[in-house]
Amino acid sequence: MNETDLWTLSVILGLAVVTVVARSFFFISSQSWQLPNWAQRGLQYAPIAALSAVVIPEVITVQGELVSTWQDARLYAAVVGVAAYFWRRDVLITILAGMAVYLPLRLGLGW
Repeated sequence: MNETDLWTLSVILGLAVVTVVARSFFFISSQSWQLPNWAQRGLQYAPIAALSAVVIPEVITVQGELVSTWQDARLYAAVVGVAAYFWRRDVLITILAGMAVYLPLRLGLGW
């Protein structure tokens, strides 16, 4: 084994140890952990914040630039998906409604 392989192996093992320790930190302690109320309330908003951080830029930009035309299937699919969610409050219906608009516009019209 050359020096690069040994270095790579040691980095992988070190990262594995750090990951195991970090993920099992709460199981190692014998005390029960309780988050403060402000942290529990903040964590309630984490999923929607993460989803918006991923989805919104994908819908409104093309290769880092804002969408310059209304002939973009993602815009219409997003609007229909949001409307379907507020209508039924069901994530599966949201996805199906958005894709039902997106696919014909993208595949049929080439938007």
